[in-house]
Amino acid sequence: MILLSFDTEEFDVPREHGVDFPLEEGMKVSVAGTNRILDILKANGVRATFFCTGNFAEQAPEVIERIRKEGHEVGCHGVDHWRPQPDDVFRSKEIVERIAGVKVTGYRQPRMFPVSDADIEQAGFLYNSSLNPAFIPGRYMHLTTPRTWFMRGPVMEIPASVSPHLRIPLFWLALHNFPEWFYHRLVRQVLRHDGYFVTYFHPWEFYGLKAHPEFKMPFIIRNHCGHELEQRLDRFIKAMKADRQEFITFHEFVNRQKK
Repeated sequence: MILLSFDTEEFDVPREHGVDFPLEEGMKVSVAGTNRILDILKANGVRATFFCTGNFAEQAPEVIERIRKEGHEVGCHGVDHWRPQPDDVFRSKEIVERIAGVKVTGYRQPRMFPVSDADIEQAGFLYNSSLNPAFIPGRYMHLTTPRTWFMRGPVMEIPASVSPHLRIPLFWLALHNFPEWFYHRLVRQVLRHDGYFVTYFHPWEFYGLKAHPEFKMPFIIRNHCGHELEQRLDRFIKAMKADRQEFITFHEFVNRQKK
């Protein structure tokens, strides 16, 4: 099983590099990228989970509607991606549910940072996918945490997938920078070992970042971005489908494990 997900947020990465970048500009980039992702998923007939910030939902309700109408799951991803607040777990659920018109059962904290387990449970989420069990310099050190799903009280924790032994992260940056054959090989290794694979991307990766040096994006993000990443994602989906892997939403995964 493939659990494909997208952290659907306003593009704010230039701010990390000292660039004054308004919300309106960030939304233009992310809306364009989200629609490109949806086109790829539709062409391949697969479904995914979109973890949306409150900002994105409020600024682009038509994109949220498209996500829902095309059969994908909508999850929560905080409110303002750049300025997380303690009550975001509750506020994001209210905003996203109101705009999407569906009950939201999953949460992912911006940048995979820690989030209150008590708040996740109190807000009524069934699962939390805010853990990358790897070492990411400048972000987190999670080499001793569980690398597959586990229960924390009534809430299922669904970490992003890493390779079984060396814990090589297989998230968005890996598909940008690894040779595709190597990435596919590691994913198949995870599938044999765990029986499922979890990964995530961002809409702004599918935008032509190379044409905007003013964004000050690092090479590892610019590398194979935009149309090149569209092609890489398309080839990855086709390769997994050729292996007869099933693409399911996180909510479906939770229900299957409970059975």
